[in-house]
Parts: sequence; structure tokens; C-alpha cells
Amino acid sequence: MADLVLAPIRPAFRAIARTVVPETASLGEQAWAGVEAIIEHALAQRPARMRRQLALLVRAIDLLPLLTTGRRFRALGPEARERFLGRLQSAPLLLLRRGVWGIRTLVFMGYYARPEGAAAIGYRAHPRGWQARG
Repeated sequence: MADLVLAPIRPAFRAIARTVVPETASLGEQAWAGVEAIIEHALAQRPARMRRQLALLVRAIDLLPLLTTGRRFRALGPEARERFLGRLQSAPLLLLRRGVWGIRTLVFMGYYARPEGAAAIGYRAHPRGWQARG
């Protein structure tokens, strides 16, 4: 299996996740482990270069606010984190926008692919299709 991507960037990644899906703030360690396992499984199927780029982007997102606020992303309040990510996802640099949207996609997948996340939004898909939803 590929090296774990999220372990060395966990605090910054979780701050980003809490900004993208505020409900993650209430997750305990076991639930976070489930979210991260889903994401790690998806990342293990990607090239090593892409995994390194993701880790680099998360580190950059954590460090960039130091230039303007003197604080890391993970130390900002929820509103400041949201504003900062909003600026990044509409930045003129296409690669940066794609990276932020990629992180958002991973967070959504990790949170909502868990049975608890799916139930929270009323997702009831079944392998047998509509007939199973009686």
C-alpha cells in the first residue's frame, strides 16, 4: 500500500475539513479515522506525484495565512478560514483552484461516504436499486 498521505499533515487537513464540512467539528477520533481511511484508500490509487502535490498544497494552505495574519490556517477562526479558502478557490491560478476543489472533493467523499454521513443527509442508495427502498 502507498505511504499514508494525511498523517504528517493531519492538523492542517482537519482544519480544512472543518471549514469545508463544519459538521466534522463534532467527530471523535474513531469517526475521523473512518473519514481519513476512506480518503487514504482513494489516494492510494493515485500516482505518488499527485499524493505529494496534495500534501504540499495542504502545507501551503496552512502556512500562507502567516504572511497576512501572523497565524497558520489551523489557528484562524472559522470565518477567516472560510474567507481564505474562498479566495484560493477563486484565485487566478487554475492549478491552485483545481487543488482546492480537489481537497474539497476528498473531504466530501471522506465524510459522506461513511454510513453516518450518508444517513445524516438522507442518502439511501441500495445495491438493488429503487425496489429496495420500499
